[in-house]
Amino acid sequence: MKTTLLVLVLAMLGLSSCKDQCQQTSVRRSYVARQISTAELRSSGVSIAGAKSLEKPGKIYVKGNYLFINEIKKGIHIIDNSDPANPKNLSFLSILGNADMAVKDNMLYADSYTDFLVFDLSNPTDPKLLKRIENAFPSGMVEGVSWFSNASATGAGTTPTLITDYDIELITSVVETDCEGNMTPWNPWGPWLMLDNFFNASSSFSSSSKASSTAPTQGSGTGGSMARFAIVNNTLYAVTNQNMQLFDISQPQNPQKGNVVTLGWGIETIFPYQDRLYVGSTTGVHILSNTDPNNPVRVATLSHVRACDPVVVHENHAYVTLRQQTVCGGSPSNQLDLIDVSDMYAPKLLKSFPMEGPYGLGIDHPTLFVCEGNHGLKMFDVSNPLELDKHLLNHFKEMNAYDVIPLSTKLLLLIGTDGFYQYDYTNRNSPRLLSKIPVQRPEA
Repeated sequence: MKTTLLVLVLAMLGLSSCKDQCQQTSVRRSYVARQISTAELRSSGVSIAGAKSLEKPGKIYVKGNYLFINEIKKGIHIIDNSDPANPKNLSFLSILGNADMAVKDNMLYADSYTDFLVFDLSNPTDPKLLKRIENAFPSGMVEGVSWFSNASATGAGTTPTLITDYDIELITSVVETDCEGNMTPWNPWGPWLMLDNFFNASSSFSSSSKASSTAPTQGSGTGGSMARFAIVNNTLYAVTNQNMQLFDISQPQNPQKGNVVTLGWGIETIFPYQDRLYVGSTTGVHILSNTDPNNPVRVATLSHVRACDPVVVHENHAYVTLRQQTVCGGSPSNQLDLIDVSDMYAPKLLKSFPMEGPYGLGIDHPTLFVCEGNHGLKMFDVSNPLELDKHLLNHFKEMNAYDVIPLSTKLLLLIGTDGFYQYDYTNRNSPRLLSKIPVQRPEA
């Protein structure tokens, strides 16, 4: 009897041992804190380099024959696009903590964590830093970055002395499982998954003209729907996570910090149209009257469930994309909302259309372009906006699309995680790819 019990116990131990020995290899993204003093930011946060490959592109901006592509938190690629079929990468302006940019005349405006910078673009291969407005963005322009002040500087709005940012590291680990794929007794990498979600947040044109070394022309350029910077005449508007900061750029080389408009948390994008400013947030679309450019006034907000929310407008209709993503609070669906803005004091939701995973969008009426992330790019005829879902013109699935800028010359600029694309859509039923600048990430 004792022998039988011993055999049973050993068998049970053997089974338990087998179960305990099951393993699974897991690769996770971890975020490692990196601290930068504001003194370091201002002494060595800007430099000029030769042309570099795209690695992690973000926002795009166009001014005349020049393209500006943000390298997330690292700087700006400056590209001569005189011939869209053969764009020439001229230089890379390294700016620590850069998220956005805008251009007026020969002046480039950019953020650098807390600061606002002005560059002279007279020579696009060698931009010159003219001015830095320190602590222009106390609440920050970049997701997942913390500002700290020293002990003697307390209270809201104090000047930060230390910035904490996060670098991504790939962590390969072997975890014990219960032989059914369930990690035991707990998953030590679980918290990093939450951080991962929180921080994730980039023909008629076959011209034979050669690359130009001249500076951009007069006037301001055009940004995409994901932009936080916008220029209207002599005012630059920059939306941070909770405010709109105005800058007077009537003297483009010497901007002056202007008024601050409080908007509330979750502000993401800005789109100027006629005498209004449309501000996208994680909880709705704010409409501001801009009849006095130095004092925009919020006149209405159309709320929606928490979601990432860029917006574009044509005449009486606004188009808004809502995307499922934890960083924005978790919308229950991916959709495109059509909003009646004929009365800016009383915007009305007209209809919602299901999407797959929408990001930025652009309109050259009657054509609407919608970026669908890793589901590509969709083009709709919106002659009848209420029936746009019945008029899908094209669905390009070969790219991961983040944002677009359609120009009146029928040139489409598109940025995605896999690179920068240009299309001639003169024939919108059959757009033609002109060029692509691919992403080339360094090997780990």
